[in-house]
Amino acid sequence: MKKIAVIVAGGNGTRMNTPIPKQFLLLNGKPILYYTLHTFLEAYNDLTIILVLPEEYIAAGQEIIDAFFNYNRIQITTGGRTRFHSVQNGLDLVKEESIIFVHDGVRCLLSKSLIKRCYEAALENGATIPVINSKDSIRLVRGDSNEAIDRSMIKLVQTPQTFHSKILLPAYNIDFKDKFTDEATVVEAFGIPVQLIEGEEDNIKITTPRDLLIAEQLLKSH
Repeated sequence: MKKIAVIVAGGNGTRMNTPIPKQFLLLNGKPILYYTLHTFLEAYNDLTIILVLPEEYIAAGQEIIDAFFNYNRIQITTGGRTRFHSVQNGLDLVKEESIIFVHDGVRCLLSKSLIKRCYEAALENGATIPVINSKDSIRLVRGDSNEAIDRSMIKLVQTPQTFHSKILLPAYNIDFKDKFTDEATVVEAFGIPVQLIEGEEDNIKITTPRDLLIAEQLLKSH
């Protein structure tokens, strides 16, 4: 089955407080985005990437590709107003039946093993997402009141969220709603259940300067 990774790096990373988007910040001497692209390309020789970037940073993305990768395996398109619209722009370039990974560009520490487990699960079930357990106590706040929730019932969602194209492409023809925070919510709104598989503790999303420091240490330990 054809394998396509839609790498979403269309945000501007305002929480990082840097003049450039976080996906272009250096991590141990290379852009964060480099590690994400490298892991996907190494996972499968027949995998291709659709890279979604802010329009004003397409040239910067092309420079990374030219410096490190085979450009024949990577296409670039522009991001949209929201994550939903950025993914939609990426999916517009999918022209054949495939298993599609949708991954946050700044989750750069995922493993090839996770990619392969997501692929196998999606091949079997059509729609799968990696999750991890919550280590913290959880409380639900309603107005002025709050209550404890059993944390064993809570899962933290990661990417790559992985789907058969016959599910994901028609699902993204739906009208946008604010509740669409990831691909799974879109697919569920389309009426398709999503399978959960075990994610990875190190598969963090780099959002703040602290995350960058953690990623540097994790990368060294790898």
